[in-house]
Amino acid sequence: LQETHKVYRQKLEEVTSLQTACSSSIQKQKKTLKDLKYRLQRCKPRASPEEFALIQQISSQIKERQNVFFDMEAYLPKKNGLYLNLVLGNVNVTLLSNQAKFAYKDEYEKFKLYLTIILLLGAVACRFILHYRVTDEVFNFLLVWYYCTLTIRESILISNGSRIKGWWVSHHYVSTFLSGVMLTWPDGLMYQMFRSQFLAFSIFQSCVQFLQYYYQRGCLYRLRALGERNHLDLTVEGFQSWMWRGLTFLLPFLFFGHFWQLYNAITLFGLSRHKECKEWQVGV
Repeated sequence: LQETHKVYRQKLEEVTSLQTACSSSIQKQKKTLKDLKYRLQRCKPRASPEEFALIQQISSQIKERQNVFFDMEAYLPKKNGLYLNLVLGNVNVTLLSNQAKFAYKDEYEKFKLYLTIILLLGAVACRFILHYRVTDEVFNFLLVWYYCTLTIRESILISNGSRIKGWWVSHHYVSTFLSGVMLTWPDGLMYQMFRSQFLAFSIFQSCVQFLQYYYQRGCLYRLRALGERNHLDLTVEGFQSWMWRGLTFLLPFLFFGHFWQLYNAITLFGLSRHKECKEWQVGV
C-alpha cells in the first residue's frame, strides 16, 4: 500500500508539472496569436485583393486555434473568476476527466429539476394553504438560495469548458437580486396586495420551467447523438429546424409568461404610486 501511494504521489507531481508547462505554453501562444491578429487588422486597409484573401484565411486559422486552446484549457487548472473567488476563494475547481465533468453537469441538471418541483409545491402551498408571513419568508429564501446556487454551479461549469451563454448566467444574477428584494419586503398592505399575484406567477413559472427542461433535454440528447454538441452543454443551448415541432407547444406558455412579467411590472408601478406605499422594495 505504501509503495502504491508513493507511486501515486510521484504521478501526481508529474501531472502537476505537465499542467504548469501546458498552461505556460498556451498563454505564450495566445499572446503571439493576439499580436498577429492585431498586425493583420492593421494591414487590412491597404491590402490587395490577394493579400486580403490571405489575411482572411489566416484570421480563420487563428480563430480555429483559439477554439483548440479553449478545449485544452478545460482540462487545466486556471484562476477563478471574480465571482468564484468571492464565494469559494482561490480553489481549483477544474475537473480532470470527461466522466467527472459530465457527472457534475448531469447533477446540475437534476438539481434544477428537483428544485423546480419543490418550488412549485411551495408556491402552491403558500398560495392556497399556508397564509402566513413566515412560510412566505421560507419560500422566498429558497428562491434566493436556488438562484445563488445556480450561479455558482454555472461558474464552475464555465471553468470546465461549458459554453454557457452570458445572458443565461446574467438572468440568474438578476433573479437572485429580485428574490432577495422579495425576501426583505416587510409585511403590510402593499405586500398583501401583490402576494397572490406573485405566488400565482411563481406557480406558472415553475410549470413552464418543468416543461422547458424536458423539451430542451430531449433536444440536447438528440444533438449529442448526432455529434453536434459538447457533453458539457446545458439544456439551453443549440437549435435546429426539427426542434420547432416541440417548441410550437411551448411558445404560447413562454409568451404568456413574458406578458405576465410585464403585468407584474405594471402592477408594481401602480403600487409604488399608492398613497400608502412606503417600502422601497415596491419601486425596485
